[in-house]
Amino acid sequence: MLETPRDRAVDGPAGPSAQAESATDPDAAATLALQQAIIRAQAGLLARQEHALAAAGTWLWSCRLDDGALDWSGGVHDLFGIPRGAALHRPRILEFYEPASRRLLESIRRRAIAGHASFRLDAEIRTACGQPRWIRIRAAVETEGGRPARLFGTKQDVTEEIARLAELSRRADRDPLTGLANRHAFEAQFDAGSSGAGPDPLGALILIDLDGFKPVNDLHGHIAGDQCIRRSAARLAAICRDAALVARIGGDEFAVLLRAPVDLRALAECGRRIVAALSRPIPYRGQMVRIGASVGIALEVKTGIATGGSRTRLFERADAALYAAKDAGGNAVRIAVGSG
Repeated sequence: MLETPRDRAVDGPAGPSAQAESATDPDAAATLALQQAIIRAQAGLLARQEHALAAAGTWLWSCRLDDGALDWSGGVHDLFGIPRGAALHRPRILEFYEPASRRLLESIRRRAIAGHASFRLDAEIRTACGQPRWIRIRAAVETEGGRPARLFGTKQDVTEEIARLAELSRRADRDPLTGLANRHAFEAQFDAGSSGAGPDPLGALILIDLDGFKPVNDLHGHIAGDQCIRRSAARLAAICRDAALVARIGGDEFAVLLRAPVDLRALAECGRRIVAALSRPIPYRGQMVRIGASVGIALEVKTGIATGGSRTRLFERADAALYAAKDAGGNAVRIAVGSG
C-alpha cells in the first residue's frame, strides 16, 4: 500500500469526554457513530485512491514553502534511488536533476507559487546510483490566509513513455530501408540551416543520383535494387560522416548538407570520392552489380553560408549541377557557385 506523506491529517478515536457524553446521550452516541463511519469511509476511499496511484507508478509528495521541508511517499524515494526514511534536503535533491530540467523546474515553480497556480513538468533526473530517468511532476499550491504555504502533488516514472515517443520521432525522420534521414528530416534541417535558425549554418548542398539503377531493378528484381540502395547509402554515410545531414530524399536520390564554412576544392574532392565509392561493384547472389553516381553541388561563393532568401535558388543550382553531371554521361561531379 502506498505510504502517505507525514503532513496528512488523520483523525483518531473520540476523546474521553465524547465517549462519556455518548454513554448518557443517545443522540450524541448516534452522532459519534456516524462520524466514525464517515472517517472509516474516507480512509477506505483514500486507500483505494493510493492503490490506484501506485498501480499507475504515481506517488505523493509535498514541500513546505517556508523552510523547503520535503515529505515523500515511499515510491518517490524509490524513484530517486534514495532509501526510504532517509533525510530529505531540497538543495541536495535538486542535484539529481539534469541542469536543463533543473533550470526549467525552478522557473516554472516560481511562476506557479507567484500565481497560486498548478503545473506539470516532465523532467530528466539521474538517480542516486546514476541511472537516467524521466519523471512527470504534477503540483498545486496550497494557501493559508491567502498566502502560498505548500506545494503538493505527484511524481510519476515516465521513462518508458519518453523512450517510446523518442523512438517514434526517430522513426518518423528515418528512411526505413537505409536508416538515413528521410525527406521530411532533410527539408526540416535544410529550412533551419538556410534560415539561420538551426545550430549549424548551411554552407553547401550536395545532391546525388544513382546512375544505371533502373536496369538493376529490371534485370535482377527489387530485392537487388534494395541491396544497391542500402550499400550505396552506407558508403555515402561513411564518406560524409562529418556532414550536418545525409538523407535519402527519393527512390535513388540522396542529399548531403554541409556546415559552413566550406572550401571549394574540398567540395570537389568530396564529390569525386562519392562517385568513386558509389561506382564500386555491389555483390548480389554471387554476382557483381554495377551502378554509378552523378553529383551536383551548390554553395555560396561570397560567404560560404546559405541564407534563407537563397534556399530555393541553392537547391535549384544543386539540381541543375546534378543534371549537368548526368548529361555529361554520369559518374561525374558538377559544382554551381553563386551569391544567391
